[in-house]
Amino acid sequence: MFNEVPTEARLFNDEPFGPVAAIRGFDHFDEAIAEANRLPYGLAGYAFTGSLAAADLLTRRVEVGMLWVNMPSMPSAELPFGGVKDSGYGSEGGPEAMECYLNTRSIAIRNV
Repeated sequence: MFNEVPTEARLFNDEPFGPVAAIRGFDHFDEAIAEANRLPYGLAGYAFTGSLAAADLLTRRVEVGMLWVNMPSMPSAELPFGGVKDSGYGSEGGPEAMECYLNTRSIAIRNV
């Protein structure tokens, strides 16, 4: 875990893979949202807040495939796993993973 990491650091500009957490506080909520969405990556996000209203806004505005609020990651086979933007396309796991194997069709029949 790193604290007070400058925004210019590689940790805040590359997509890290590994057990690392860069911690930053924000004075304004919109500043936190802008920072979360600043890069072209969006695999996972974590946020900590004491406000349910803020948690609700985070779920609507943070552009990630997986978001955990006030908790560590809790992946399971029943939940979709995947990112958005340059962090991947589509999901693995959960019923959403079947969509790429399906062809949706519409059929209408009139009995004469």
